[in-house]
Amino acid sequence: MKKPKCTTLSYTGMDAPLVGRLWLAATEQGLCEIAFDGDEAEFVARLERLWRVKPVKDEQPLAEAVKQLREYLAGQRTGFDLPIETRHLRPFQRQVLDATQAIPRGNVSTYRALALQVGRPRAMRAVGRAEATNPMPLVIPCHRVIGSNGSLRGYGGGLPLKSALLKLEGVMLAE
Repeated sequence: MKKPKCTTLSYTGMDAPLVGRLWLAATEQGLCEIAFDGDEAEFVARLERLWRVKPVKDEQPLAEAVKQLREYLAGQRTGFDLPIETRHLRPFQRQVLDATQAIPRGNVSTYRALALQVGRPRAMRAVGRAEATNPMPLVIPCHRVIGSNGSLRGYGGGLPLKSALLKLEGVMLAE
């Protein structure tokens, strides 16, 4: 896949309840990355490799994303109204993450159900991989995807965070 090119790449960090430190980045087209914790230098280096442009630390282009994330984590927002950048996603991942983004707050889906939804009924592991490499967790709610047996499966922020996010949204899973 050809690496995307952008002219402007801004990033900022934020501390948030429940999740701790988040790093956010946006191109001129919209939000392109959210990362849990991690080192600022590593985040910047990854952005530079992916987008082939030097990221600039600038809170202004990400102010609305920061505001909406804070509202969501405080239980005051049910969804996000942000432009997002998807040029860097492969077509299958984009398809899976579009389906994931449509899962309403307070609901869950399964890897199997998403595979069926995108027309690839045997691609449950590929769906799992698409979710595992979701560049915008929280905004694209991969925490709402669970195993077919109702169990929590991997999450970039860790399973305790996945559980806490689902509880924040009113989802109670059998323990």
